[in-house]
Amino acid sequence: MKPILVEPFDRTHLLDRVRQTRLRGFDRRQVYRDAVVELTPPTSTDAFTPAQNYVLRPTVDTILALRANLLDEGIDLFALDGGAHVRMQDNPDEVVPVIPPVVEESREPDGRTVLVVNDGLHRLFAARSVGLPISVVLIRDVPPDCPYYAYALRDGWSQVAELDELPDTHQKKEYRVPGNYKALFRDFNEQFPGVQKQRKRSNPAHISE
Repeated sequence: MKPILVEPFDRTHLLDRVRQTRLRGFDRRQVYRDAVVELTPPTSTDAFTPAQNYVLRPTVDTILALRANLLDEGIDLFALDGGAHVRMQDNPDEVVPVIPPVVEESREPDGRTVLVVNDGLHRLFAARSVGLPISVVLIRDVPPDCPYYAYALRDGWSQVAELDELPDTHQKKEYRVPGNYKALFRDFNEQFPGVQKQRKRSNPAHISE
């Protein structure tokens, strides 16, 4: 995880790109166009609620190694004031976007309003594993007809399992629309290519991938 090129960008660029994020469905609507989008200072991970019920240990280890190497470049992955495009020694042809996790205010069926982890669960879990706060992109006032596509875990971080690999038929989240949940999926890859890695497909057959 040794970087050979690091090109930082500021928070204005980060937030402007996030505001342009589109949904996979609903005519590719820009879901955050009129939302409040801000970058927080490093914040305890206790403030945020995951929706995904697992993390992969190898991915968490990779993030911690990347942070250690980026610190040598003057960039703290857990205290970003923007982001960076990074080329790694082991794959110099690939540009890796490094941005804060994205957290979204979400109204849950039981009446709770929580800050649900939208993108970057592994980054948050990595910070949590070493007892550090982390900066996030925080989004509020999302249109009520375009909620985050999965429900927050009722018991929060205690429901997130650490796995070495993802089992077959493992349902990752409780989806709002199981038959077409990707319609509400926020496509950050369009703005930051490569930030949303495609993981193994594992959901049961009745849930559309």
